[in-house]
Amino acid sequence: MEYYSKQIGDLIAALSHLPGIGSKTAQRLAFHILSMPKDQVAHLAKAITDARENVRYCKECMTLTDEELCPICRNPKRNHRQIMVVENPRDLAAYEKTGKYEGVYHVLHGAISPMNGIGPGDIKLKELMVRLQKEDIDEVIIATNSSLEGETTAMYISKLVKPSGIKVTRIASGVPVGGDIEYIDEVTLLRALEGRTEL
Repeated sequence: MEYYSKQIGDLIAALSHLPGIGSKTAQRLAFHILSMPKDQVAHLAKAITDARENVRYCKECMTLTDEELCPICRNPKRNHRQIMVVENPRDLAAYEKTGKYEGVYHVLHGAISPMNGIGPGDIKLKELMVRLQKEDIDEVIIATNSSLEGETTAMYISKLVKPSGIKVTRIASGVPVGGDIEYIDEVTLLRALEGRTEL
């Protein structure tokens, strides 16, 4: 049985296609949008349309930007000899929030996952290798997730990059702040032990 008119139903259906948005959240968002002033709705629609039409890959690091180079790659104060490889733009944003990393990035837009049919050619690995050949790089920091896919990707990148003589490092991972050791899995504990630092 149909509860809503076609246009309301279409809006709910469109919103429910977004990741992490179930039918109840889509319904809530739809009714919120319908109660917004028309100028705010127009602004929201324009922002979505403009972003979809104008956002593209940064020529250097492959993150998403609306210019040829992203703000990080354009910044002369960044250490362009150090590249941190991350899986997606959200990971880049997470590291930027720390305010401690001064190098540049390379965004893969995924991780190698044979189970899901994602191979090295399906992520931005070729672009990384081209970049390493034309730029003078001291270190590649691999900051992929600690998942099976992230570890596979890290090992693959390491094998590709090491023969060139560039230093390859992997971020340490381990016990989260506030985590109880008894509840943490063995792989995480082993990584924490191997990544220990002197006090």
